[in-house]
Amino acid sequence: MTATKKKWSAEVTEHSDALDLEDHVFESDDAKKIAASLKRSAEHSHRRKAEPFQSAMSMLNFYINRAGKNLPAARKKMLEDAKDELRAAFGREKDD
Repeated sequence: MTATKKKWSAEVTEHSDALDLEDHVFESDDAKKIAASLKRSAEHSHRRKAEPFQSAMSMLNFYINRAGKNLPAARKKMLEDAKDELRAAFGREKDD
């Protein structure tokens, strides 16, 4: 992957209109902490254009999709678990 592409996704994560992220949110090893951080960020962001749940889930999906093939299986599973924790934090049911 070229440096330009890496910079592009980092730029989106840093400056997107989805929401203002807390530093190092995706580095946590705790799915609940990631979900809680995304929820806080989504609820307090002045840059998001959608509802808090949608913005938080979109940013989590973006991160998983951009880093996906470079993530170890255990890390990817933990981030997928964060989706379920995020749904629970917002009182949403998982779509089957």
